[in-house]
Amino acid sequence: MYKKFLKRWIDFVLSLMGIVILSPVFLIISILVEKKLGRPVLFKQKRPGKNEKIFEMYKFRTMTDEKDAKGNLLPDAERLTSFGKKLRSTSLDELPELFNILKGDMSIVGPRPLLVKYLPLYSKRQRKRHRVRPGVTGLAQVNGRNAISWEEKFEWDVRYVENITFMNDVKIILKTIKTVLGHEGINSETSATMEEFRGEKAMKSMVR
Repeated sequence: MYKKFLKRWIDFVLSLMGIVILSPVFLIISILVEKKLGRPVLFKQKRPGKNEKIFEMYKFRTMTDEKDAKGNLLPDAERLTSFGKKLRSTSLDELPELFNILKGDMSIVGPRPLLVKYLPLYSKRQRKRHRVRPGVTGLAQVNGRNAISWEEKFEWDVRYVENITFMNDVKIILKTIKTVLGHEGINSETSATMEEFRGEKAMKSMVR
């Protein structure tokens, strides 16, 4: 009942309320992003959603567009400004995803939507993460976020898909608040954001 009907209804109501209540915050952040990073204010990127249907995800921009002499974008660590780091550490850059939730692309709780190019790299079990709408937060985000390995992250995602309940979602939301306030797991140990996923075979070869 909850998984099939109530979850989507709750997502719609809460995202609409969030957009209305936080509209002054949206305005302030938009002005600051434009002033410090320039336009566009929003970062838009194609991501796979439920049943691997592609949608455009919205976030506040946190990086500059600085390029090297050959016209290639500089590494994330060099383009991520101190202002951008603050947006990420407080998860304020994720606020525009409320519009994705309102549209039905995403849910409040679910596996995080990753890059489209990762789709051919998942194992059969890992692909289960796309049986539900992706979320702003999920089990992986409250159990290490970017500080855990891809393998661990996907296992948490699948566990969530296999056991969706109202109480589990409430617990994840409460843990998310604690994680955000504690600035936990924002970056991986080797990257300013998160290392690129190269597939299950690549991960196994690295372990060997």
